Amino acid sequence: METSNQSLTAQQKTAPATSNFCVFALEPFPELQPGDDLAGIITDALSRTGTELQDGDVVAVASKVVSIAEKRYVDLASISPGPEAVELSAKTGKPAEIVQLILDSSDRYFLATEKGPIIARHTLGYQLTSAGIDRAGTEGAWLLPVDPDASARALRDALITFSGTEVAVVIADSDGRADRRGATCISLGAAGLAPLRVTEYAEQGGKAKRQEESLTDMVAAAAGIVLGQRGRGVPVAVLRGINFTPSDEGVASMIHRER
Repeated sequence: METSNQSLTAQQKTAPATSNFCVFALEPFPELQPGDDLAGIITDALSRTGTELQDGDVVAVASKVVSIAEKRYVDLASISPGPEAVELSAKTGKPAEIVQLILDSSDRYFLATEKGPIIARHTLGYQLTSAGIDRAGTEGAWLLPVDPDASARALRDALITFSGTEVAVVIADSDGRADRRGATCISLGAAGLAPLRVTEYAEQGGKAKRQEESLTDMVAAAAGIVLGQRGRGVPVAVLRGINFTPSDEGVASMIHRER
């Protein structure tokens, strides 16, 4: 499988249709500590559970464990909320220190309702609830990985070296939507598979139709059914049987950018 960088045009080739696939959690999985070798822990878990990766597997990893491994922890005692953060805190009920982190991590925001949640555009370009800030108890918070696509590439390379198979990696994040209650999973980073899948077909009468689909988001959502949510503690899943076009463009390549 080709893993070198490709242009966005090259990555948008139509992949063969996927008619079925399976997804399973890599468990049991140990609790990570800041600075742990995430790639090494994943490969240890693969060995311990007797899980053999296959060519074409997609390994989905929860963004929180990537943040833990990359030491993205912030002590809330070190944050001094400004006037805007204090005002937003009063409206939403969020701690002012968390609100300040949201403001520091984003370039714009809006409230989904009068009292929140806060939907912010992260400086990386993603639109996320609370700019992707994840509470760590009452005293801290986790920020997003510095470069989720680079994190995905590093994990992918380590897994290929370990397994001898050509796999892809998607970094998934649990996130709410502005228009509804509840959370879903979206992709923050990817390596080894094109983030966009192009569907082309002809309507009756011969008119050609072309549709771009955010494949890595669909992969993340599928993985989210088994990934750890609020205590389940399973941050890695393997998806098998998904057809995709190999690419290292990453999720960043499909983010809308202001001109």
